[in-house]
Amino acid sequence: MSYAIVPPPVPTLTVAGRDERFPVHRIFCVGRNYAAHAREMGRDPDREPPFFFMKPANAAVDATRVHSIPYPPKTGNFHHEIELVLAISRGGRNIPIESALDHVYGYAVGLDMTRRDLQLEARDKGRPWEFGKSFSKSAPIGAVHRAEDIGHIRQGAISVTVNGQPRQTSDITQLIWSVAECVAYLSEYEELEPGDLIMTGTPAGVNSVVAGDVMHGSIAGLSAITVAVS
Repeated sequence: MSYAIVPPPVPTLTVAGRDERFPVHRIFCVGRNYAAHAREMGRDPDREPPFFFMKPANAAVDATRVHSIPYPPKTGNFHHEIELVLAISRGGRNIPIESALDHVYGYAVGLDMTRRDLQLEARDKGRPWEFGKSFSKSAPIGAVHRAEDIGHIRQGAISVTVNGQPRQTSDITQLIWSVAECVAYLSEYEELEPGDLIMTGTPAGVNSVVAGDVMHGSIAGLSAITVAVS
C-alpha cells in the first residue's frame, strides 16, 4: 500500500515478562467511577449509568521506558488521576457481563493527566472536555500484566504519591462500576476492538502537579510507575 504521507507509529506498551508489545488502538476513560471522587468534583455519587470520554492513542506513554512527561501548555492546574487500566484483546458488541472478562488481555497502572482548569471551564459552559482530557502524553501507563498470568483484578490497594507524599489512596473494590460492568456497558455503545484500553476511573484526592514533581502510582499486584513532570 502506498501512503500520501509517512504513517505515524503505533503507540505500544510493555507486556510484563514478555518480548512482544501491546499495541494501543483507542483509549476509553470512565468518568467519576469512585463515589468519593464524584463528591470532590461536586457531583452525586449515586450509581447512575457510567459515562465515558476518550483520549487519543498518542496519549499513551510507556512509563516503563519514558519516566517523564511535559507540563502541557494552556493550563495552570495540571492534575494527576491514578487509575486501573484494562487492555482489550478480543473485540465485541453487546458483551454480556458474565463473559466480559474473557475480552480482557491484562491490567496496568495508569495516570489520567488532566488540565483541570480547561476541563471545568468546558464543563461549566456545556462544551466538550477534549482540551482538558484528550491531549498527547496525558496517559502514562505501566507494564501490562496478562490476566492469564495474574488472574483478574477485583480488589487491591490503589494509590499515588507526589514527591513521596500521599495524594490518592483507595481500593479497587470501591469502583462504582466493576471491570466487567465497564466492558459490558461500553460495548453497548461502541464495538470494542483488540488494542483498546479502558481507564476505569480515579479515587478521591486528585490534585495539581508542577514541573519537577515526581508521581509514584501503584496498584496491588501490578508493576508500579514513577513519572516526573518536566
